[in-house]
Amino acid sequence: MTKEELLRLTPAELVDLGICPTCFNRECDGALYGDLSDKLIYSDSDIECFLVGNPRAAGHACISTLEHYHDMSEAPDYLNEKIIRFTKKLMLVIRELYGCERVYMCTMCDGKNNHYHVQLIPRYPNEKRGSSNFVKPRKPYQLDEKRLALLRRHISDWAKGTGEDCRR
Repeated sequence: MTKEELLRLTPAELVDLGICPTCFNRECDGALYGDLSDKLIYSDSDIECFLVGNPRAAGHACISTLEHYHDMSEAPDYLNEKIIRFTKKLMLVIRELYGCERVYMCTMCDGKNNHYHVQLIPRYPNEKRGSSNFVKPRKPYQLDEKRLALLRRHISDWAKGTGEDCRR
């Protein structure tokens, strides 16, 4: 198939063909998922952190590897450790900025060629506890410039303070 034909497929159809939609999206300058600039929280040579474009709750975020790995078991230890450190910090910042009670972490890289990522899904005081939060209906993304700027500042300052290089 040509790149133009592939661009007409859904992410699930790409996965069924053995193509990682995340990597394909990067190769095609966001053609599959759109421009990430109004969602990007942080990126460096290993990872990117961003708000999800079709969130299950306000503050739903993702941490993704830049290099392709199918799941955590394939990634090098230093990268998994880095993702866990960023996950912990981002969970704390999301709780503070969004006022949620908990932030659930999940990773589910399913399919022939999916991309390793961690999702952080907030649970608010008015919502039931439990695994049903992982499958809450998705909503349209709403840009909150003030919160996004605070997220970016908190994570960037924290990364600099821990020695994580923002652009190796």
